[in-house]
Amino acid sequence: MDYPSKILAKAVDEISGLPGIGKKSALRLALHLLKQPESQAIALGDALKKLVTDIQYCKECHNFSDFEVCEICASAKRNTEQLCIVEDVRDVMALENTGKYTGKYLVLGGKISPMEGIGPNQLNISAIEKKLGNTEIKELIFALSATMEGDTTAYYIYKKFKNSGVKFSTIARGISVGDELEYADEISLGRSIQNRVPYNERE
Repeated sequence: MDYPSKILAKAVDEISGLPGIGKKSALRLALHLLKQPESQAIALGDALKKLVTDIQYCKECHNFSDFEVCEICASAKRNTEQLCIVEDVRDVMALENTGKYTGKYLVLGGKISPMEGIGPNQLNISAIEKKLGNTEIKELIFALSATMEGDTTAYYIYKKFKNSGVKFSTIARGISVGDELEYADEISLGRSIQNRVPYNERE
C-alpha cells in the first residue's frame, strides 16, 4: 500500500508489528490517533515508553511491578504459608480477579517444553528453593495450565522439592484439560483455587 507520508507509513509498520493487528487495522489506529487531540497521542506514547523503561520484575515473585517488591508481596494481609506457582504474569492477574486466593505467588516465566527448547534452567524454579529456605511456606499450589507441558512442569517441581516438608496441591480440574489458565472464566478459576486437591505424582 502506498502512503502519502513516510511518517504515517512508519507508524503503520510499528503498530502492525503488534500481535493480531494487520496493516489495515494499523492504518485505522494511526488515522484515529491523528484525529484525536495531540495531548492524547502524546500521553499514549509516554505510557508506552514507561512500559518498557520503568516497569520492573518483583524480586520476590517475578510479577510485574512499579517497585522492587510488588504490592502483593509487600502486603501484610497475604497468607505467607501458601505459595501459588503460575506460568505467567497474566495468570496472577486472572487469579487475583477471582478474589478467592490470599496467599503469595511465584511466576515461573513459562513452562518446561522440550519442543520449544525450554528447560527447567530457563524458568524461575531456583527461586522456589530460595523461598522454601527463607520463608514459612507450608503449601505449594500448582496453578498451571492443564496441558502436557503444564503437567510436566508441575511434576518436575514436585520431584525436586517433595522432601522439603511442604504440602503440594493443585487447582481442581474445573479448568478443562488443554485450557490456558488466563482464558478461564473467573467463577471456574475461583472454584478451582478454593477446591484445590493434593498434588499426587501418579496423576
